[in-house]
Amino acid sequence: MLLLNKVMGSNFGLGRQLIVCIFLSVFSQQLWAQKLEGVVGFHGFADNREYGASDRYPQTIFGARITPEIGLLVDSTHRIRVGVSYLHEFGTKHITKPVRPVAYYNYTQMGFDFKIGMFPRHEYLDDYPKAILSDTIGYYQPNIEGMLVKYQNERFQQQLWIDWNSRQTQVDREQFMVGLSGKVNLNTDFFVSHYATLWHNAGPMVDEPDPTDHIRDNGAASLHIGADLKKYDILDDLQVKVGGIINYDRLRNVYDWRFPKGFIGELYAEHSNFFLRNTFYSGQSLSVPYGDVFYTSKQYNRLDIGWIPLRGKNLEGRFTAGFHFSEGVMDNQQQFILRYTIGKTGK
Repeated sequence: MLLLNKVMGSNFGLGRQLIVCIFLSVFSQQLWAQKLEGVVGFHGFADNREYGASDRYPQTIFGARITPEIGLLVDSTHRIRVGVSYLHEFGTKHITKPVRPVAYYNYTQMGFDFKIGMFPRHEYLDDYPKAILSDTIGYYQPNIEGMLVKYQNERFQQQLWIDWNSRQTQVDREQFMVGLSGKVNLNTDFFVSHYATLWHNAGPMVDEPDPTDHIRDNGAASLHIGADLKKYDILDDLQVKVGGIINYDRLRNVYDWRFPKGFIGELYAEHSNFFLRNTFYSGQSLSVPYGDVFYTSKQYNRLDIGWIPLRGKNLEGRFTAGFHFSEGVMDNQQQFILRYTIGKTGK
């Protein structure tokens, strides 16, 4: 009997080891059957803002960000990525949150693109009007932390996203932003596009005995009709857009909803790596915290003249000399942006 127990115990141990080996073998085969992929994104920027003439905040933003990601692609549909986003702003010894996590699930199929997690925002939001989302956000808030869903076909594009900026605690405010944008190609020449955001800025869990700032709901929406004329071979790229923008703003217990609005038009032309962009605004003073500060003017014109010295597969370096005309004065800005991506993005 003792011998039988020893034999059975020995067999049980061998059987357990065999089961573990089989499980690990099957798991590793399934793991390696998926596609291991990765990407490294580099974002270098130099932005010199000479805004003294209009008494706005002059500053120079100069730095670089690198974002390595690695993950698995399953059945060309499901993707999981992890990585980090590291910022170094030149000359700055202390940066708030220089390292930010990147981790997200991505579903792509039949025109649908869904993400949840922390993922780069520039892939989706770079085309927003600067009146709604300024360049500064891309320098210091590189990720959307939330969800995004997008659908696109040859004539129609629409996306909805939520970015959770701050979770409410005893001392931290609750902040999040929701955005909607899209484009409809009416025919080969004309299109309609729209952009909208809503930012909610609430207080911490513990109310101040005599609060000096209040819950704020703020956002903006714009609607444009445009013409894409590059097919006529006049220039490499030529687009004209005209439309309207409305700002909605409420500071609870201080003032009710306000709706300043105005006209906005844009011309973009490009030829042989040189480009010109002119944006004109006329209307009421806008108050959009995440938008460009010049749209507080009732009439504003921005002229960008630029050169693209570096352009290749997944690489672009763009220099822009910007001139801001508002309130009877002119400010200027010099900006160089370089983006280089090695590998396949999760878009």
